[in-house]
Amino acid sequence: MIGCDCPVCTSDDPRDKRTRPGIAVDYGDRMFLVDTAPELRLQCVANNIRRLDAVLFTHHHADHVSGLDDLRRFNWLMDRPIRCYGLPHTVDVIRRSFRYAFEDDPEYPSQKPELELLPIDERPLDVSGKTIIPIPLMHGPLAVLGYRFGPIAYCTDCNFIPEASMELLHGLDTLILDGLRRRPHPTHFNLDQAVQAARHVGARRTYFTHIAHALKHTETNLELPESMALAYDGQVIMARQA
Repeated sequence: MIGCDCPVCTSDDPRDKRTRPGIAVDYGDRMFLVDTAPELRLQCVANNIRRLDAVLFTHHHADHVSGLDDLRRFNWLMDRPIRCYGLPHTVDVIRRSFRYAFEDDPEYPSQKPELELLPIDERPLDVSGKTIIPIPLMHGPLAVLGYRFGPIAYCTDCNFIPEASMELLHGLDTLILDGLRRRPHPTHFNLDQAVQAARHVGARRTYFTHIAHALKHTETNLELPESMALAYDGQVIMARQA
């Protein structure tokens, strides 16, 4: 947090050093990103991300899309446009916010990302030969998406999981779920709510993400149920079929 001297912001524990949330999903022969955080370039360099087959957007808020311009590096590495998926209103906002990237302007003075913006709904997707299941969630009044990749699901930025979406999360090995802070928030699960939701889902293990600077990593984990923990930047999760 800018200008903050709290115990988390001044912590020596590297797991308390947090950039904005997102994940890379590595199938070995395919690599997908969920969201393009403002620190996307630094995150990809730190985690040696060298290929990208598609991006799946959860929603259009700035902390989840502002790194979009850095996708242009993957155009060079992959030698093709990058496909980007999201709900229709997410796609519309991204197109307006990064208008230069989607305008046909031969006199544009610099490289810009080459992207294919593809609106999706709640139906399962075939993305580069992999089946991905969108998970409808509510982020306050805003409809957003989580995504299920086989035995693992990523559900950031939410404070309500509809019952139909709970069914889509049945049988998970690993759930990654919004857990912002201890105090209530109008659009995010606080930690107690996140624990309750995780128990309802019943995954073998749950990691909480989108963590504000009120939750110290080690101290908070000591309070959580054995199957639950705070996630941290650079964490690698190997999921198995539940």
